[in-house]
Amino acid sequence: MKFWVGVTDNAWFNFLSRSAPDEVNFWQPRGATAYAGLEPGALFLFKLKRPYHHIAGGGYFVKSTSLPLSIAWEAFGHKNGAVQKSEFEKMIRNLLIESTARDPEIGCTVLTQPFFWPQEAWISDPIDFTINIVRGRYYDTAEPSGANLWTEVRSRLTERPSEPLRVSEPEPQERHGTPRLVRPRLGQGAFRVLVTDAYQRHCALTGESTLPVLEAAHIQPYAENGPHDPANGILLRSDFHKLFDIGLVTVTPDYHIEVSARIREEWFNGKAYYRLHGQQLSLLPEHPAHRPDAVFLRWHNENRYVG
Repeated sequence: MKFWVGVTDNAWFNFLSRSAPDEVNFWQPRGATAYAGLEPGALFLFKLKRPYHHIAGGGYFVKSTSLPLSIAWEAFGHKNGAVQKSEFEKMIRNLLIESTARDPEIGCTVLTQPFFWPQEAWISDPIDFTINIVRGRYYDTAEPSGANLWTEVRSRLTERPSEPLRVSEPEPQERHGTPRLVRPRLGQGAFRVLVTDAYQRHCALTGESTLPVLEAAHIQPYAENGPHDPANGILLRSDFHKLFDIGLVTVTPDYHIEVSARIREEWFNGKAYYRLHGQQLSLLPEHPAHRPDAVFLRWHNENRYVG
């Protein structure tokens, strides 16, 4: 099993370790980083910068993408490692060569179930993690160095130190046996990123591609036991998102759009919406597991739609 050890900003780590979030954005100031050898659910470890030459925690990889700074803040808020947007923006712009862009694109690596160990549990840098590595490197449990590091990590995830870990509880790892990927428990930010990219940044109903007005909608609301799962999501233009949430628009299990007559009855309007009535979705995700699940669509048809 491959996993990643990423060089981590100490201030980012310290800030997030105090709040025990359910997910974090491990951001880069310029564009997405491709982790070609990393599968969703793979271990992603935090290796602190000097003077701390240690691995101090980690999380589980979900996805790496690029987002405008404003949308990264909307999606993750303080889980970016800052108290407020202005502070986050300052952190980004201080690292950019050209910092005048109105809303710069930044790299976003989404990690779920992060864990932050107390200092006495930190792991010294592996001997092959040389000083000239500035971004990070892969390890493989099939190789001695990777297997040794995995053993150290596993012991910290299965044996509680005397001081409680600051951690959004990761799935328990087996004390012995073959290393395995974790099925990530997605948070709201990860849900938004996955749904946005699954629909190639286009509204599923209209094809609209203006990113600031696109929103990842839950089909069955999270507050009503709907999971943060791409199969329970659909990317919608903001006005359609509102109509969908209050039941004036729905999508059938065979992916047809239905628009409630109540829009016309109550507001004497809605021509722009009724043009889509009966049409199929403009776009579906390529990955079958990311397409709207019929179970959730039926729930919305039966429990939310007021046709």
